[in-house]
Amino acid sequence: MERDNHQEGETGGMNTCDPPSESNPPADTLATSLSLLGNHMFPYPERRNGGDTVDKEEPEELLPSAAIGKEHHLEAKPHPNQEIRLDTNETEESECQNCVSTHLADDRGPVDASNDNDQGETAEFVVAMLAKAKLEEQGIGLKGGSSPLLEAGTQETPAFITHRDEDVTADSWRQHRKHVFVLSEAGKPIYSRYGSEEALSSTMGVMMALVSFVQSGDNIIRSVYSEEHTVVFLQKGPLVLVCVSSSHQSERQLRGELLYVYYQIISMLTQASISRIFEHKKNYDLRRLLAGSEKILDGLLNLVDSDPSFLLEAVHCLPLASSLRDSLSQILQKAITPNLVFSILIAKNQLLTIVQEKTVIEDTRLEPADVHLLLNLIGASSAFQAGEIWTPICLPLFNPDCYFYAYISYLDPPECTVCLLLLSTDKEAFYAVAECKRKIEEAMVAQNSLSLIAKVQSYSVSQVGVSDLRHFMYKPFDVPDNYRQLTQFTSPEMEAPYSSEEEKMRLLDLYRYMHSRIHSTSRPLKLIYHVAEKETLLAWVTSKFELYTCFSPLVTKACAITAITKLLRWIKKEEDRLFIRYPPKYSTTPNPSKSSRGGKSDQHDSTDNGFMSLL
Repeated sequence: MERDNHQEGETGGMNTCDPPSESNPPADTLATSLSLLGNHMFPYPERRNGGDTVDKEEPEELLPSAAIGKEHHLEAKPHPNQEIRLDTNETEESECQNCVSTHLADDRGPVDASNDNDQGETAEFVVAMLAKAKLEEQGIGLKGGSSPLLEAGTQETPAFITHRDEDVTADSWRQHRKHVFVLSEAGKPIYSRYGSEEALSSTMGVMMALVSFVQSGDNIIRSVYSEEHTVVFLQKGPLVLVCVSSSHQSERQLRGELLYVYYQIISMLTQASISRIFEHKKNYDLRRLLAGSEKILDGLLNLVDSDPSFLLEAVHCLPLASSLRDSLSQILQKAITPNLVFSILIAKNQLLTIVQEKTVIEDTRLEPADVHLLLNLIGASSAFQAGEIWTPICLPLFNPDCYFYAYISYLDPPECTVCLLLLSTDKEAFYAVAECKRKIEEAMVAQNSLSLIAKVQSYSVSQVGVSDLRHFMYKPFDVPDNYRQLTQFTSPEMEAPYSSEEEKMRLLDLYRYMHSRIHSTSRPLKLIYHVAEKETLLAWVTSKFELYTCFSPLVTKACAITAITKLLRWIKKEEDRLFIRYPPKYSTTPNPSKSSRGGKSDQHDSTDNGFMSLL
């Protein structure tokens, strides 16, 4: 059993700030910008001991208030003052010219809303093309009048409207658990999780001024700490992302969440398009291209807060009998067409099965983050339930500079719980891919697959047969490399005493805390036994798995280890039902990886992906 002698600060990747000079501003000057930001973001003024200081150390990650209790490792006290972490780093952006087009299909077939543009197109022309696509979707040039998909996609939920119209001067706005802001290098607001971007333009301007001020000293601001809040900065090319959190998550976890927001934006516009736009016009308002995408980003942040998939960087598979999963995989394997790269079947927002093109598996693998973005996209709009959708989508971790073309269709209307997602590299392949869907649908009906899937439910922790075990999360590592498997995890449904949303969030906060200690950059641990106020937790990471368990509060260390042994035996017995052990593959021609990963495409990339017209 290791004990955590966690030290303050991170030893890796940290550079000490130079002494104050004309090019390197002193700390008391930085305090002016910090006070402007703090006066608006923090509900209560922070007390400082003789002014702010520039420090190279990171304060100890704070234990959630609900988790106060005995723990078998040492705790360092949080730093009482605000702290700025500086790091020198340079971001290199690459450009790749690829093709993009948009097709919207209802029962009549696809509607082409794309134009081939030359490499020198201006940002204004891009906006004009996107506006043209939107007009076509609204009925101009579209047979049969306005698109039912557009009407379905533009319905806003009351919560969404409330967040956009929220008063940014009210205490209720400041007291949100976590704020996320996206802005350009010119200080132009792009996105805010709560409140309108227009009302927050001055706040974002202060954020950018602080970033630029630190950059003038050849440093990069990474985080600011106060007694109640952590402010994390992330700069990716021309975009700056900022998170202001009172959740006591680690800086690494908050930065990972900002990365997901960045990836979601890239999935809609591509990295190459964004770089080209801001090279042409640095003060360009990117909201003109992202209009309507707020609910996608809102939905992503809601998932990040409530779904442990993002914390574990793994995909949650729906527990399914291996015979049924194999049957579904064989159906997908038989329905192929040239340039089809991925065939994915999703049910209840969890993965049923995935079939990949053979050459793609040899070249690279689909990362969990890309799957998370796809799942969030599908769940973000009701438009995808209205028929067959053909839309470009970028997979940032696969290739951030080009598009795949996604065919999205639900197989069980009107319930809309089973979704088929087919990804192709050919923008003209809608009819060929739609034919694949028809074959898949016919085979599933013949085998009664849909009714079998409808009966599938996630499992209860009581089925494990381990007393005092309340919940767990298990992530295996022992998958053969030659299968280039998606990283997966399994966990039961949260049950009493974690039935309410508040209790679920409290347990997830405890998991986040344990995760941050296990993966500490200064001193990673193998095993942590932690006694909280209402439960006992044990986290364990080995070369074969990563495991987080939650027990009733009176469980001893010996009993917890015995219970974990029983749990691991049960998981080993059920692994064929819980995971996709050996993902099937198929082979199509021509080589799909040629256009999606290597070299330049025959046609140029265009920011007019028509994506927002669906929303």
